[in-house]
Amino acid sequence: MSQYDDHDYSSQLQQADSEFTQLVERALSRRQFLRRAGLAGLGAFFMAAPLTQAIAEAVSTASATPDAAKLVPSPLLGFKGIPASTADTVVLPDGYNYQILISWGDPIFPDAPAFDPSGKTPASAQERQMGDNNDGMTFFPIDENRAVLAINNEYINPEIMFAHQGKAMTAEDVKTSQAAHGVSIFEVVKKDGHWVVDKTGKLNRRITATTPMEITGPAAGHALMKTSADATGTKALGTMNNCSNGFTPWGTYLTCEENFNNYFGTANGKFELNEQMQRYGVEAKEKRYQWSKFDERFDIAKNPNEMNRFGWVVEIDPMDPSSTPKKHTALGHIKHENAALVLNGDGRVVVYMGDDERGEYIYKYVSNGQYKAEDKHANSKLLDEGTLYVAKFTAAPNELKGQGQWIELTHGKNGLTPENGFADQGEVLIKTRQAATQVGGTTMDRPEWVAIHPNHKTVFCTLTNNKNRGKKDNQPLDGVNPRAENPYGQIVRWAPTNADHTATTFDWDLFVLAGNPTVYKEGLMAGSANINPENMFNSPDGLGFDKDGRLWILTDGNYSNEKDFAGMGNNQMFGADPNTGEIRRFLTGPIACEITGLTFSPDYTTMFVGIQHPGEDLLPSHFPAGGDSKPRSSVLAITRTDGGVIGA
Repeated sequence: MSQYDDHDYSSQLQQADSEFTQLVERALSRRQFLRRAGLAGLGAFFMAAPLTQAIAEAVSTASATPDAAKLVPSPLLGFKGIPASTADTVVLPDGYNYQILISWGDPIFPDAPAFDPSGKTPASAQERQMGDNNDGMTFFPIDENRAVLAINNEYINPEIMFAHQGKAMTAEDVKTSQAAHGVSIFEVVKKDGHWVVDKTGKLNRRITATTPMEITGPAAGHALMKTSADATGTKALGTMNNCSNGFTPWGTYLTCEENFNNYFGTANGKFELNEQMQRYGVEAKEKRYQWSKFDERFDIAKNPNEMNRFGWVVEIDPMDPSSTPKKHTALGHIKHENAALVLNGDGRVVVYMGDDERGEYIYKYVSNGQYKAEDKHANSKLLDEGTLYVAKFTAAPNELKGQGQWIELTHGKNGLTPENGFADQGEVLIKTRQAATQVGGTTMDRPEWVAIHPNHKTVFCTLTNNKNRGKKDNQPLDGVNPRAENPYGQIVRWAPTNADHTATTFDWDLFVLAGNPTVYKEGLMAGSANINPENMFNSPDGLGFDKDGRLWILTDGNYSNEKDFAGMGNNQMFGADPNTGEIRRFLTGPIACEITGLTFSPDYTTMFVGIQHPGEDLLPSHFPAGGDSKPRSSVLAITRTDGGVIGA
């Protein structure tokens, strides 16, 4: 019996799976693999949650239709899917509207200047404005009509930000760039049924690449964390490349440092990169941001340990503007995408995380202590004292499902010894990637966002793409990463044994293989049975659930709309039903953007979602203002015209 379900629905599952298999074989003969590996996995669509009578009836009723996308009409998805788009705008289903809540450069303090499109904004202004390239975010309610939004500002596009397009950077430009990174925190209020920014909010705050931070956990004070500016190895400046996020039961925000390697370099032509720098992707010649030219912190020849002080999960208290953010080293040193936290049945905190690079790993952290609702200070220590694990996925030949194991990353265990280059637990954590390789984790197709179903029984992770799969760096094909040079990506789903997130074993399957059935008529590149010409996409990235269990999928992929990606249009957002596998397109974005960031108002009548880097590489976007205006990353507030729950 599968671990996805606590109840015995085996007879119903067999009947549903048999009918589903017959229908897919008739309707989807172009995908021969589904008769072998894929169909075995598709049965798990009905195992992610109890097989309700409504779903069983839907399967039976669907036996007359040849369209696999309509085999099991979703009881969760209450909107009509929209077509792909290449327009320079946001498109939503009928009955939905959006407003621009905030855009890069908008003031978040009363004394901040308005956005200046000239490309000559000083750092002093950017420090008081919304940062650039908004990504992960969380809505923290204060009362029914007031809340705080914490929003990551991942990076900048020099070609858009500066009048010289990044070709003549100065020290002041670098300071402006650093001020545009980090996190923007501000209050919002509800007026006339819509949320708007309150520039006078007492909790408004900008956290940038120069904000003082505390380093905590086992790697704090380690020799590899010490620099000339911080001999203690416990005080860092700033956070950057903040991709996605998480939040805690005690009301704090988790921001995740991803591609920090891009900010380091040196003009020293004789400098040789050490093994740690190479593993984390640091290059001697930093081309894009040029921070190392004007800020010695980022010169790897002068401060080789500074790079070890980025690549962590950072905890921020959005309700206390005077608080010092904490970099929690117990959660590992990787290119963090997000941090999906769940409170386990025994009160321990479990955090799932992906390392977003080709051939890297999925991780899990389990706290030693238990959550105490009345002790916020003690709860923060739960992220400092615990055990980090890396995932290992196994599958039988030609199967797209299997079993998994969490392998402990603790000094002295599983080969993490001084003989293998790990002197202590601090070094295990600073060298998290090397530790994961040492213990035999499964290399993945760029693990991005992790999302936990609201029933806490299943966990989903986007694997966005991997051009190296099957080609190099010990990345062989396997059940969970089954395609060579994977251009489309997939979403893996797992269920911890006995619904215990601290368990070291799990069952897994592939919820969806993205693909293009109009280009590839059969085989893995066509995608799984829940992909069709009306909902195809590539590079799933963002991922999140609402309270009713709808899964929201956001893409950051190839928007060329040609060759392998013909018909896919601009990046987009989908609603999916984890029970039936149905996926419908909900939103399409403007030219050259990524759809990212996801959070909801407590009543789920407003969805906040991000439009990141429209017009990157100087492609012809003028979103959101239109005309010949400069494109600006923005946060949307999406509502229904009838005021109802989003997606229902």
